[in-house]
Amino acid sequence: MTTSILIIDDEKKLSGLLSRIIELEGFQVHQAATGKEGIKLLMQEDVLVVLSDVKLPDVNGIELVKDIKAKKPYVEVINLTAYGTIADGVKAMQNGAFNYITKGDDNDKIIPLIYQAVDKAQLQKRVYDLEKKVQNKYSFAQIIGTSKPVTDAVSLARKVAATDTTVLLLGETGTGKEVFASAIHYESQRRLMPFVAINCSSFTAELLESELFGYKAGAFTGAVKDKKGLLEEAQHGTVFLDEIGEVSMELQAKLLRVLESKTFIKVGDTQTTKVNLRILAATNRDLQKEAEAGRFRLDLFYRLSVFTISLPSLNERKGDIEALAQYYLDQFATKAGRRPMKLTPDFIRLLNQHQWKGNIRELKNVMERIVILADDDTLTPDLLPPEFNYVSTNTNALDLETVERQHIQKVLSHTRGNKTETARLLGIGLTTLYRKLDEYKLG
Repeated sequence: MTTSILIIDDEKKLSGLLSRIIELEGFQVHQAATGKEGIKLLMQEDVLVVLSDVKLPDVNGIELVKDIKAKKPYVEVINLTAYGTIADGVKAMQNGAFNYITKGDDNDKIIPLIYQAVDKAQLQKRVYDLEKKVQNKYSFAQIIGTSKPVTDAVSLARKVAATDTTVLLLGETGTGKEVFASAIHYESQRRLMPFVAINCSSFTAELLESELFGYKAGAFTGAVKDKKGLLEEAQHGTVFLDEIGEVSMELQAKLLRVLESKTFIKVGDTQTTKVNLRILAATNRDLQKEAEAGRFRLDLFYRLSVFTISLPSLNERKGDIEALAQYYLDQFATKAGRRPMKLTPDFIRLLNQHQWKGNIRELKNVMERIVILADDDTLTPDLLPPEFNYVSTNTNALDLETVERQHIQKVLSHTRGNKTETARLLGIGLTTLYRKLDEYKLG
């Protein structure tokens, strides 16, 4: 693809000559006579480098650099002037210009300068595109729903994202607390730094401490070398502590120190380690009641709850169920290499009537199972799991036991006999699956 260069200059003869010289190098050149025209072309074309005269009819070319950088940060700008001054040159560079040169300099200097600017702009554009891709994937735009409870939560999260404030996310299991936490991080000033999430309920107290803080060699059996903890790995970024209510009282005291002084001591160490990071936390418990009952440190609760956001359960945002179901349906159908699948009115009605104890996570699992089970592109209520209590009006309908047997068999076939994955997709425990396999004489 040909690289585009934009020249902004109202001196037509000079601009035309410069344009022809640049085109001979294989570049595509666009020309504008004013700053306003130049900005319009900048937004329409895939420009990498701008050559702008300092004296334009409608704007100072040095000040125009800031506007160009604000709209497309990766674009490099070379200012051209008939009468260069040191003060203007300094101001141009401060505004983000790549270089500042006097008109009349020989072309042997201008062309190499353009090549240098193009090389830098290409690299910056790759980084810019990658950052945009990451931000789009994890931003608030990815939070699906237009109901008031969820839009209110998003509004609060957007406001606090721009700050460095500690945030406590409250909500039932499966309401999307980690999704909100990552969105807050990727729309903050720390977005280019690491986002580290850890589920505190997945570790013993001792293991969680070493995972968070790291350890020194010899701290315990098996610690053969120093290891960085997650807090240190997230330097200058964000740490998300999910299920913070499960942390032991002893470890709570150490987390309080991190929040208060940004320091901690590694396991087996005597020296403090300093970190610069933001902490986000989440829980499905009422931490204030836990603190009042003596099961959670009140001082840590106050530190964590500087800014609290309550996430609604799926049952509190029924109006979003259809959109969420279609989103996951499209996602899993694409993953399975299937054509787009369509929800039927009866199917949507049953989704809305269901009590979603597992919230969005449960809905996601249901849609994944249904993509596996559906034989065509239209979803019907009989594909829903037994707990939806759907009674078919078909007089030839099978009894519940037969339906369940066939359901398990189909999922088992899909996972090629992987019982752990089968249990996950069915939303039941592994022990329950083995009992049903034995009961139905399957696998």
